[in-house]
Amino acid sequence: MCRNIKTLFNFDPPATGDEIHASALQFVRKLSGFNKPSQANAEAFDRAVAEISDSARRLLTSLHTHAPARDRETEAEKARERSRLRFG
Repeated sequence: MCRNIKTLFNFDPPATGDEIHASALQFVRKLSGFNKPSQANAEAFDRAVAEISDSARRLLTSLHTHAPARDRETEAEKARERSRLRFG
């Protein structure tokens, strides 16, 4: 799966529409192999991003957990540390 797709569930504050859209865009880019589609494929590409964004939004609003919400800065720091260990 694409490394740029981030976990969006169970954060305080919740994921924004922009974060959900960015995740959907990365997913469609990965599936299609296009960073930017040609004019002939732009409509299908944009429609797929919109549909996946809608599905992701519905998923995130329907999920439930008893775990405490995660802090974005704490999770970002963990990711930076993993990257530092991996790449030096």
